[in-house]
Amino acid sequence: MKPRDMDRQRTTCDHLVASLSADLCAVPRHAAARRIVTGLLLGAVVTGIMLVLGLGIRQDLGQAMQGGGFWMKTVYVATLGAVGLVATLHLARPDCGPQRRLWLLVLPLGLLACAAALELAHTPPAQWLGLWRGHSWKICAAMVFVLALPMLAGLLWALRRLAPTRLRLAGAMAGFAAGAWAACLYCLHCAETSALFVLTWYSLGIALATGLGALLGPRVLRW
Repeated sequence: MKPRDMDRQRTTCDHLVASLSADLCAVPRHAAARRIVTGLLLGAVVTGIMLVLGLGIRQDLGQAMQGGGFWMKTVYVATLGAVGLVATLHLARPDCGPQRRLWLLVLPLGLLACAAALELAHTPPAQWLGLWRGHSWKICAAMVFVLALPMLAGLLWALRRLAPTRLRLAGAMAGFAAGAWAACLYCLHCAETSALFVLTWYSLGIALATGLGALLGPRVLRW
């Protein structure tokens, strides 16, 4: 390439870089986190309305909050939701790297599995099926999944304005976080207190939301 052509190409590149960087401004600190939380909260408002109008808040909520069963399931799903939200925020960046924090999901799952095993050990085998099914096993997972949809939409909306590169995993973790926080809100309606029930049906609802997020991620988050 002739020196004159090289100078011309260099000048063109300089002009391109200058035009691309002309309107750049400093990004506020924690802007990505605020966007993710905003998307979740917007969805949570819709989910809360759906819960109140469609299912209703249990009338004995004050009394239920004095028992260990209510806090067992609430802490379980809230912990999953917190880990899922952190993972979603991490995946919103193009340089996210490996997801080493996901092993933390094993802790609440393992602790609840231990609680379910102790529950079974102190319950006659003839009553095990009742513990597993409770009174609402046919609808529990579906309700968690449906309640998760607005929050999943909010998180995907937030991610679209960021820069995820692992689209399927980002969508999956958005669905996971949405499902876990939907399950947390569902605790305000659900009267089930069995650890085995929560481990099975709440987790299934969260898994369904995770699967939907994984399906939507590559389609919705492509940029």
